[in-house]
Amino acid sequence: MDQLKKYFPLSFKKMDSVKELVIGILTYVCVGLIAGLVIWLGGAVTGWIPVVGTLVGWVLKIVGAVVDIYVTVGVVLQVLVYLKVVK
Repeated sequence: MDQLKKYFPLSFKKMDSVKELVIGILTYVCVGLIAGLVIWLGGAVTGWIPVVGTLVGWVLKIVGAVVDIYVTVGVVLQVLVYLKVVK
């Protein structure tokens, strides 16, 4: 559990109201959107280069998947902490 607290500090922040929960969820969503925009921009810039574009595309797909997993796990953990299922 301590390892999760290190990687998801926002999820384990004390929340007293639904408003704080929604703000935390929106924070995760914004992080995901900004990361997606940066990944898209990197793909757009390097996508036209034949070999490098393909390799960068694969790397960006992996990074995008990791960001999606991070955001999803962060939101789920935040809801579970708010419901006091996880402490």
